[in-house]
Amino acid sequence: MLRFLRGDADVLVCTSIIESGIDIPQANTLVVERADTFGLAQLYQIRGRVGRSRERAYAYLLYPSAAALTPDAAQRLSALSDYTELGAGFKIAMRDLEIRGAGNLLGDEQSGHVAALGFELYMQMLDEAVADAEGEVEEDWEPVRLDVNVDAYVPADYVPYEQAKVEVHRRIAGAREVSELVALREELEDRFGELPQPVMNLISLQQARIKLGQAGAQAVSFRGDRLAVTPVELDSVRAKKLRAEIPEALYESGKSQLSMRVPDDPTQRFPAVVRAADVLLAVTRSDSGGEGQERNDVVEDADRVVA
Repeated sequence: MLRFLRGDADVLVCTSIIESGIDIPQANTLVVERADTFGLAQLYQIRGRVGRSRERAYAYLLYPSAAALTPDAAQRLSALSDYTELGAGFKIAMRDLEIRGAGNLLGDEQSGHVAALGFELYMQMLDEAVADAEGEVEEDWEPVRLDVNVDAYVPADYVPYEQAKVEVHRRIAGAREVSELVALREELEDRFGELPQPVMNLISLQQARIKLGQAGAQAVSFRGDRLAVTPVELDSVRAKKLRAEIPEALYESGKSQLSMRVPDDPTQRFPAVVRAADVLLAVTRSDSGGEGQERNDVVEDADRVVA
């Protein structure tokens, strides 16, 4: 291997181990024998071993004959032929998903890793699968789209066990009530000690998403120096209450949109989102009777704990 890397040898004969991140910039030609027996992700990685510099590269994928190919093998080779441009990895992955299927999230045949889907999507799919298996009608719940520049994660020095970290992320992402986050925070403090700032941010971020969702919003976006929350339905009374709490807020009933000025520094926008979520939920729940007041009390108690 070192002789080939130095240029003392012109040809390297090897197994599929070559796919594992080998970087040889001067390699410009690749020949794969019986390419029909490899997986699509394998072939994509192997093909990426050439063409890693300014040299024009060639990849020859050999197979006995088109007639001897299985349907899946033909689709895999066709996908590699179709997607050759830079950054085609996502398209390759989607084609692989179409060919092999998404697999089974439940049961002995389950495979793959949660990180490939993301915790929120995985939890949503898992909840739907469990509800379907038990014959229950799962209430539709779409998480609010929220993208802010803040460190929100579980540090390895706080929760040293990988499985426990995954479980913490899962429970936070799957929480649908502020009270669930309050209970989780108390559990973490009891088990691992005082929460570091990234974990507090992670909980506060999910708390803001829950509150915004309960207020009827679906998305939060930043346009220049303004934060926009949509859709928001407020009558004139509630709109005045909102302005009283956040004087810089602007409510446009025609667009069902709430907007407010935020700091230019992206790292300072997270507190503005949390504040908007708190006030918006309180305003939309105002004058809603005894049940609403009871739920407001729960939210206020949660604010004091998470803050």
